[in-house]
Amino acid sequence: MGTRTYRTIFWTLAVAGFLLDQATKYEVFRWLYNPSNEGKYQVVPGVFELLSQFTGEREAASGALASLRTWGGDVLPSVNHGALFGLGREHLALANGLFAGVSILAALAIAYWGSRRITAHDGILSVALGLILAGTLGNLYDRLVFGGVRDFLHFYWFQWPVFNVADCCLVCGAGLLLIQAFCMHPSAGDVATSSAKQVSTEFADIK
Repeated sequence: MGTRTYRTIFWTLAVAGFLLDQATKYEVFRWLYNPSNEGKYQVVPGVFELLSQFTGEREAASGALASLRTWGGDVLPSVNHGALFGLGREHLALANGLFAGVSILAALAIAYWGSRRITAHDGILSVALGLILAGTLGNLYDRLVFGGVRDFLHFYWFQWPVFNVADCCLVCGAGLLLIQAFCMHPSAGDVATSSAKQVSTEFADIK
């Protein structure tokens, strides 16, 4: 009987996180659509709000991508062209293209890493990589469709940068990855046993 794997959890988190990120972005920007000023909704007054910002520019193109950009209204949303927390804003188009390329490579690497047999047997690692892939795909979609990332979650009590659900997935995934890397070191005996089981399983698959 084979040992338990967490590959399904990895892919479920990746897909669910991506869909949740896009659903919240589209819904909040549609709900708070106001091209003349910043649409806001106070969740916790004085602490946390939903914030939708728009450029004031109307979509000039047509086609599938244009429809995706204007699903919530005909005025384009403001986007963050840089990386997490606004890094890279000085060179907008270059920053967006660079981070989009990095995101594609990262998504491919994480998908490969999360699909490996040895990774699939580590629950915390599978969860961490699933969350990181979800966040990477969520913001990558925005970069390819909108030319930047849509942000709407705003803690303004201490002026935290505006962020989104994909950013939350990335931070939580990275945190779990650090915990897995530094706080869960197996003993030498466990490593030897695990390695022996891994070799045995892979040999059985080859046969």
